[in-house]
Amino acid sequence: MSDVLRTPDERFVGLPGYDFEPHYVEVEAEGMPRLRMHHLDERPADGPVALLLHGQPTWSYLYRHVVPVLVAAGIRVVAPDNIGYGRSDKPAVATDYTFARHIEWTRSLVTQLDLRDITLVAQDWGGPIGFSVLAAEPDRFARVVAANTILHTADPDLAGRLDWAVHGVGESRVVIEEALVDYLLYTQRAPVLRPSDFVGAATTTPPAADVLAAYDAPYPDPSYTAGLRQMIALLPLTRNDVGARIGRRTMRALEEFDRPFVTAYSDGDPATRGWDAVFQERVPGARGREHVTIAGAGHFLQEDAGEELGRVVAEVVTGR
Repeated sequence: MSDVLRTPDERFVGLPGYDFEPHYVEVEAEGMPRLRMHHLDERPADGPVALLLHGQPTWSYLYRHVVPVLVAAGIRVVAPDNIGYGRSDKPAVATDYTFARHIEWTRSLVTQLDLRDITLVAQDWGGPIGFSVLAAEPDRFARVVAANTILHTADPDLAGRLDWAVHGVGESRVVIEEALVDYLLYTQRAPVLRPSDFVGAATTTPPAADVLAAYDAPYPDPSYTAGLRQMIALLPLTRNDVGARIGRRTMRALEEFDRPFVTAYSDGDPATRGWDAVFQERVPGARGREHVTIAGAGHFLQEDAGEELGRVVAEVVTGR
């Protein structure tokens, strides 16, 4: 087992728009010691729960504009930082991070907090992780808002459905979007990874310098960024990938999910474009729903249109 790093608390002092009290749970995953996972827990204590899951390379800071909208609507908000991200513990060796462990860590948080009547709000890797937790704990989840997220299975039937193609062809070939390969190779080869570079590139309104610096705050030096690199290396690009097998199993569970499932995708994110239609078609709870397209936002729609996304989630939770 590698060393586990913990970002000093002073790195999180004075971040713009992020005046939330930290909360921690020690989570478990096979083959790892218990690790400290940070989460926001803004409430009314007796309100329905919105579980806000982020992806790569962000952390719960991404949801700072969404949280107040939900709390004002009477909704308890739980927004964790994935292990390796934000204020959560960071194993220093990349291979300590696996897709299965990310799912286990998040499931451990959900079960230890005994969250129920959950509305899952999932963006980027928050979808593959969160949907898989839903598949393992279906009775805890009441609703889903899928926002610029994916569930890569590499299935051939995804051909022609996605702007960024990832699908099998015949018995032994795959079609992969060149931009996705470029992204993966860059993250594995770059000497330094800065989350701010990706957030700045995938928003339609350039964030202020102090906001971009806040995304980098959890990573004092490159030794803290093993989780950032490895999550991209875990992208399932073939049908044989363990992540694709998990994704197919999770998709089968979603095909049985008949509770409200609403897509809220932006109009400026080619990386996830097409997945909204796939989910609308394959998830029973998505059929007949009023789905949302958020105009003028990029991949990180929480940054470009956080309050608008918050209102969408509040309407799904309250039924108004």
